[in-house]
This record gives sequence, C-alpha cells and structure tokens, in this order.
Amino acid sequence: MSRRSTQLTPWQLIRVEGHSMTPTLLPGDWLLVRHGAPIVAGSVVLGRFQGGPELLVVKRVRARSGRGWHLLSDNAAAGSDSRQHGPADVLARALLRWPGPLSRQLARSAADGAVTGAPPAPLARLTRLIRTARASLPRRLPRSEDEPL
Repeated sequence: MSRRSTQLTPWQLIRVEGHSMTPTLLPGDWLLVRHGAPIVAGSVVLGRFQGGPELLVVKRVRARSGRGWHLLSDNAAAGSDSRQHGPADVLARALLRWPGPLSRQLARSAADGAVTGAPPAPLARLTRLIRTARASLPRRLPRSEDEPL
C-alpha cells in the first residue's frame, strides 16, 4: 500500500486574475511562488483571509499582526484586502513574474507610443501609467510600492 503525500510542493505557478494588484501585476501574469520562503513587509504573497479561507489571493504584505498577516491591494479601488476581510494566512511568497498577454500588449503599445483603439474603461488609466513608465516591465517584483519599476 502506498501513501500519497499531502504536503505542498515548495514551488508553485499562480495565474493572476483581476486588477487588485495593478500596476505591479496584471490579469494573465504568472507568478512563481515559494512555499516556506521568508515573508517581510512589502513582499507580494499568496494568501488566504481567515474570514474566507476558500479564496486564494495575491496581495502585498503590510505587517504581521497578532492573529496573522495584514495584506493590502496595490490598487485599492479594484479589490478588497485585510481592511475588509481581516488578517490572512500567508501560504507562499512570489519570487518571479512572467508577463501575460495583457502586460505584453500594453508594453508594446507604450513602446510604440500609441495604442490602437481605445482600451476598455478600467484599463485606460493603466495604459496611461504604462506609457509614462519604462517600456519594459520588471522581471523581478519590487519589494515595496516605493521601489521603482
């Protein structure tokens, strides 16, 4: 009789959904996360809010609290975080990001200096931000919102 391991593998690929972490992460981006990696304030992490453990979230660590971690969205207007859901359990830390189709399209548009057609309304502000940022998006995640892309 063989026994199946219930432990998580140390590395995991996560696909980003939603706009709560823009401009750092865009829908369709992929993250390589490491379970058991050290967590510090400013890290982008994979977590679960204790009040809603069925949902996995990608957020930025603000601080450790007595009951867990305080996680924040980079784009508070487009997502919820510990301010609404309370403390979270951190499962893994994001180490690398691979741009998805939307990131590559916006980077090309920013490099060309023009966008063909009007982007959907939620992306209009993001498109303006990327036009003013560097043409290439970071491969390494910034450790905090203040670190330059």
